[in-house]
Amino acid sequence: MTGQTFDFGPQALVVARLAEGVTDAQLDGVIPCPEYAVRNLLGHLTGLAVAFRDAGRKDLGPTTDTSPTASLPDVGPDWREALPKALDELADAWRDPAAWTGTTRAGGVTLPAGAAAAVAADELVVHGWDLARATGQEYTPDAVLLEVTHGFLAGVADDPTRLGGIFGPLVPVPEDAPLLDRVIGLSGRDPGWKP
Repeated sequence: MTGQTFDFGPQALVVARLAEGVTDAQLDGVIPCPEYAVRNLLGHLTGLAVAFRDAGRKDLGPTTDTSPTASLPDVGPDWREALPKALDELADAWRDPAAWTGTTRAGGVTLPAGAAAAVAADELVVHGWDLARATGQEYTPDAVLLEVTHGFLAGVADDPTRLGGIFGPLVPVPEDAPLLDRVIGLSGRDPGWKP
């Protein structure tokens, strides 16, 4: 990811629109991650948007030092306003060329800024798919971030530590499948999953 920059804005808008389409009745619905409900996914999306916003700003502290597995996230009473705001701020933070230089922190891990951006892209693309599938919405991720996510996930596919981290076992997907299906398989999800 070194040297490559991209705009989070289009994918942030996709995720915000998906969140807007979630009804209160769907908050307790299942998602592809069995230990989470829709409400937990939305809480996670809000938290990661804040964390990667601060990582882009190099505003390191509690938001960038907390592991995403530290506690089960949940939505707050203002999540319908907080999530789109955090997504907009994430996109704005990474529009600053300084965001892409040096190192930063996210999830308690120090890494090159470009690698942090790739992780953020993966989070937004894959969790956008999770949210769309869980709530029965159409999903077309931003093409640029989909390519970035594919490159990131393909790069860690053979990492022996991946199963101890944030990914499940690879799900085989035909090589000629749509790129989104291949990305979802690389993330450890079944592209055919439905609630």
